[in-house]
Amino acid sequence: MKALLSTAPGGPETLVLSDLPDPVAGPGDLLVRVRAAAINYPDVLIIEDKYQMRPPRPFAPGGEIAGEVEAVGAGVSGWSVGDRLIAVPGFGGLAEKIVIPATAAIALPPSRSFTDGAALLLTYATSIHALYDRGKLEAGETLLVLGAAGGVGLAAIELGKARGARVIAAVSSEDKAQAAREAGADDAIVYPRGPFDKDRQKALATLLKDAVGPAGADVIYDPVGGDYAEPALRSIAWEGRYLVVGFPAGIPRLPLNLTLLKSCDVCGVFWGAFAARDPMANAAHIATLFKLWDEGKIGPRVSATYPLERGGEAIAALAARAVIGKVVVTLD
Repeated sequence: MKALLSTAPGGPETLVLSDLPDPVAGPGDLLVRVRAAAINYPDVLIIEDKYQMRPPRPFAPGGEIAGEVEAVGAGVSGWSVGDRLIAVPGFGGLAEKIVIPATAAIALPPSRSFTDGAALLLTYATSIHALYDRGKLEAGETLLVLGAAGGVGLAAIELGKARGARVIAAVSSEDKAQAAREAGADDAIVYPRGPFDKDRQKALATLLKDAVGPAGADVIYDPVGGDYAEPALRSIAWEGRYLVVGFPAGIPRLPLNLTLLKSCDVCGVFWGAFAARDPMANAAHIATLFKLWDEGKIGPRVSATYPLERGGEAIAALAARAVIGKVVVTLD
């Protein structure tokens, strides 16, 4: 089989298209013919050895897949050859075949494409856990979404609107603002690109405060981090909830006196650990996502697809924060 491998730490340009023996499904496993693999920010980090998971090399990045069952391991029930599925293996998806635990597979309805299926889980499952569990978002509250045109950002907009919230999107360009509005945001503002000195941070804080209104944002969804975090925190409401989702702009240092003055919570969001610790709650969230998808309230936005041999370009585009929604590597 073909696989796009990381053989040494480095950027997307270090990935090598290689031939490997086909994997074999062991007991409890499924052998999956990968049809599509979505690219997410962990793929940027994992090939540089900057992610919390460090697989032994050589390995293929690609933590989110859709495909078909090619073989069923011993002891597995409920799955047959040819069944369609999606899964989040963490890595290994940029390959023609992958072995996953049967317990990690989720059935993909025949009405959904492999491309859209591959783009669903990480962004929407992260966002529903963030907003509904950690942020306790309620109807009528104000939600501020940073990085709102990325995969998790657009998912947060749609899920916030499905919850009945007022959603303010913050993005770095007008085309991204348009994408946020199309996803349902009540308003979208364009902020400048960092890094910021203190004066520019104050200006950004004023921009965000004006956007959310005098009462502040009840929930702030931050998948960006860096110099954007403190200005966003300054726009939070009394007893608001600040959701820490990711750090493509760097890991911020928040002044804790702000949390005292606003009596607010800073909440970490780690969907993978949540799913492992409470699989029943995660399964209920996924069922909700499929229901909302059927109702037309959510839906992955895939802005570009790449063949396997150009998978490094897909990772590079995401690293450059040039992507609206998701990019997907297709292996049909």
